[in-house]
Amino acid sequence: MRSIAVEDALTRAGTGPFQKRLLGVFGFVWAADAMQVLAVGFTAPSIAASFGLTVPQALQTGTLFFLGMLVGASLFGRLADRIGRRRVLLVTVACDGIFGLLSVFAPSFEMLLALRFLTGAAVGGTLPVDYALMAEFLPPRSRGRWLVFLEGFWAVGTVAIALAAWALSGAGVAEPWRWLFALTALPALIGIWLRLWVPESPMYLLRRGEAAEARAVLDRVLVANGQPPLDGPVVAPPARPSAGLLSPGLRRLTLLVLPVWFLVSISYYGVFTWMPARLAGEGFGFVRGYGFILLIALAQLPGYALAAYGVERWGRKPTLIGFLLLSAAACLLFVLAQSAPLIAASLLIMSFALLGTWGSLYAFTPEIYPTASRATGMGAASAMARLGGLLAPSALAVVVAQGFGAAVGLFAALLLLAAAVAALIDVETRSRPLA
Repeated sequence: MRSIAVEDALTRAGTGPFQKRLLGVFGFVWAADAMQVLAVGFTAPSIAASFGLTVPQALQTGTLFFLGMLVGASLFGRLADRIGRRRVLLVTVACDGIFGLLSVFAPSFEMLLALRFLTGAAVGGTLPVDYALMAEFLPPRSRGRWLVFLEGFWAVGTVAIALAAWALSGAGVAEPWRWLFALTALPALIGIWLRLWVPESPMYLLRRGEAAEARAVLDRVLVANGQPPLDGPVVAPPARPSAGLLSPGLRRLTLLVLPVWFLVSISYYGVFTWMPARLAGEGFGFVRGYGFILLIALAQLPGYALAAYGVERWGRKPTLIGFLLLSAAACLLFVLAQSAPLIAASLLIMSFALLGTWGSLYAFTPEIYPTASRATGMGAASAMARLGGLLAPSALAVVVAQGFGAAVGLFAALLLLAAAVAALIDVETRSRPLA
């Protein structure tokens, strides 16, 4: 019997019904997590009204949520490399739904802060492990495109939360933040049942020495995609001498990739934490209200589509740098714009380009790290992103107080810096097998 490597088995299987179902399961909860994250900007005004606070004080829910995400990403990413991706995902999605639902019934602001921290920890653990597991079920030829497809569900969640906030605003319900938190928790609760279908990663199983279990999972993928099962044993790819994120072989990459995550994150969350309340209120001429917020959310979809094309056609690194430069240019256009049409155009391009940036970054990062540290690497990257999100509603309040245009100008500079750092990365992972 001829032995076969995991990547060769996945190449034989191709991308078919198994990957489509996996994308649907992960994407459903991914959209819910986007709603959890972006609810920060939509719920702050009504939370402030419920508890007699100012809007900046109410945004502490966002600060605690992102602090939880930072802790969850670091903790659960490492845990997934030790005890398995599937176990961690089941725990995190359950906590996501349970603590998210309990947030609806918070009797005090202090209790709400605690529950948002716990919900954030669960969401922070879900996001990086999703990507590590999804990457390990995809063949090299189409891995980047499919990882961008998964990130594209973030735009679905963005559109859903904008529509829900718009509907609740028109309905005039009391304490709309409770309704929004209920809406964001429901998909996660459903996701607990959906995740039971997802098998463990064959690459992780092989690393643990469970070759028979890895072969059974790969046979399941092959049969689901209409291919015959394997007729020989599965072999693991050569292991690297050291899999630590700061080991000699990975140190340079880690020290370049993590700052890019941070810089993109603080810019993205800086825009999308403060912009909804701003546009829903005074806005900029006709650039105001929930209708325009929805339009901004829809602009993310073609950004993902171009990223999905670019990472396979041009490569991960060039696509990432291109979107970073376009994001910075859109921020500069906003600062310089003197009319409502130009402001509208800059916001739409900003949304398009920032989400294309995220798509490229999520496709690139899990391919950099070997199986033994892939979830840890994604967890560290996600933790840096959450640090940026943590600073967006709190530290940036000082900058926003000087004017929203000044804050967006700062984001332009940070995005240019991110492009410069990304240019120093000396790896291209397009069509490269996972280590």
